[in-house]
Amino acid sequence: MASFTKASLSGKWGKIRAELVHAFSTKSEVEIFTIEDLALLQRIADVVVKRGMAAPATVFLESLGPMNFLGSQALHFLTPILEFAFNVKELEQVAHLLERRDTIARLIALIEAKSAPRAPQGASAR
Repeated sequence: MASFTKASLSGKWGKIRAELVHAFSTKSEVEIFTIEDLALLQRIADVVVKRGMAAPATVFLESLGPMNFLGSQALHFLTPILEFAFNVKELEQVAHLLERRDTIARLIALIEAKSAPRAPQGASAR
């Protein structure tokens, strides 16, 4: 039977910790949004604001924000069914966007920016 010394156990534990350091990390690496991703988010925000659903959409997105990854996995799972009603490329793009934690915050910011009341032109601040 192999004997374990304190040094060998320490070395093995260090190796295990080095391999598992990112296993339970909640921070994702910084990914840059592509032009197509930003265009899709802009279109979604435009539709939401045009239909007057900015406040309900913001509340909905805020409440489901922590579960965005589960939503992406559900979209991947349901793509064969949803492809009859939606564009498959856009479904896959939305699913990949939902895998990122910062997408929901970006979409909420776009909706809020588009729904913010604008001052009439020529009006001066008093």
